[in-house]
Amino acid sequence: MDERRGSSTERGYGGRWRKLRERIMRRDKALCQPCLGKGRVMPAVAVDHIVPKAEGGTDADENLQAICKPCHKLKTENESKRARAKLRARGRGQNF
Repeated sequence: MDERRGSSTERGYGGRWRKLRERIMRRDKALCQPCLGKGRVMPAVAVDHIVPKAEGGTDADENLQAICKPCHKLKTENESKRARAKLRARGRGQNF
């Protein structure tokens, strides 16, 4: 458990999420969808929210995709950069 963020179940990734994850991995044939979109075939290791929940995304099937570790890492880094930029802008009185 991550003391700062809580357990996976506390963050909404309990039994319901595990079933949803299995369904999406089956749907996407356990292949990374961003890679497939670029003509590459890579095995997926996770199911990711296309639009992050922090940005208004949901657990709806159409907002979920199978994703490989490198794509997930890059996507998470980009989401973190956007979140930090948003916080900095709010500190300067700008709204998004």
